Amino acid sequence: MTDVLPSWREGRTREAILEFVEAVSDGADAIPPVERVAVFDNDGTLWTEKPMPTQLHYVVDQWAAAAKADPALAEQQPYKAVVERDLAWLGAALDKHYTGDDSDLKVMIGALLGVTAQQSVEDYHAAVAEFYRTAQHQTLQRPYSGAVYQPMVELLRHLDAHDFACYIVSGGDRDFMRPITADYYGIPPERVVGTAIGMEYDEATNEVRYGTSLRFFDDGPEKPVRIWTRVGRRPILAAGNSNGDVQMLRYVQGHPRSLSLLVHHDDDTDRGDAPYDKGAEQALAAADERGFVRVSVKDDWSTVFVT
Repeated sequence: MTDVLPSWREGRTREAILEFVEAVSDGADAIPPVERVAVFDNDGTLWTEKPMPTQLHYVVDQWAAAAKADPALAEQQPYKAVVERDLAWLGAALDKHYTGDDSDLKVMIGALLGVTAQQSVEDYHAAVAEFYRTAQHQTLQRPYSGAVYQPMVELLRHLDAHDFACYIVSGGDRDFMRPITADYYGIPPERVVGTAIGMEYDEATNEVRYGTSLRFFDDGPEKPVRIWTRVGRRPILAAGNSNGDVQMLRYVQGHPRSLSLLVHHDDDTDRGDAPYDKGAEQALAAADERGFVRVSVKDDWSTVFVT
C-alpha cells in the first residue's frame, strides 16, 4: 500500500488525480501556489448525506421540540412529518429540489429560519458543537466524525501537501459546518462557503444575531458566484456528487488546467454507503459530455469511512 492516497484503489481515477496534482505542482509548467485552489461540496462528497443530511437531523430535533411545546405546529409541514416520523417527506423535499421543484423546500427553509431567529452566532455555534459531540449517525450508529469519507480526507491532505488552498462550498448552512470542518477535514472556518441566513448587529447586547430571512441558498448556479465572491479566483479542482454541483464542476473547467471529480454512490457491497442516483441524475448524465472524472465508491475506494 502506498503512502499517497492509500484508501484509493489503483486505477484510472486515482491515476488521473495524481497526474493532475503533479502536473500543476512540479516542473516548469507548474501553476503558482496562489492559483492552486480546490473546492469541495460537503454532503455526499466529504461525508455521507444519507438517510438525510446531517443538518436536517439537527433541525428535525429542533422541530420536534418546537412541536412538543406548541402542539398546533404538528398540523403543518415540516413539523407534521417530524411528529408522524414521516422522514420520507423530508427526503422527498430535497429530491424534488434536485429536479427543479422547490415547493416543499421553501416550506422547510421557512421552518429552518425559525430555529435560529434572533439567536446569537456564538449560541448557535455552541448548540451545533454540542450536537456533534452527542449525536449518532442514524444508520451507521457512530458519531458523525465517523461518517466522513476517508479517501476524501486523504485527497485533502495530498492537496495541502502540494500547496493547494481547499475550500468547502456547500448547499448546507455555512455556520452549521464551521464548528467541525477544522477537526474533520483540516479546513478552517474562513474557508467554508455555504448557505447563509441574514444577520444583524444588536447594539444593546453587542451580539451578531440571525434574522428571519435567507440571504442566499448556495446551490447550483449560486455556487460559482459564491466561490468568486469569497475566493476571488477560479479554482482548478472541484469535487461534488449531485445535480447541485454541476455548475461548480463546470466553473473550474474555465481554467486552462482543471480537474472535476464527481463522486458516484454506487457501492452495493454493504460497507455502509448505500447506493443511490436520485438527486444526481443530471450530474451523472453530464459526466461524460463535460469531462467530469467519476469517482466510484465501489470501485475506487478500498476504505469508505474514517475509523
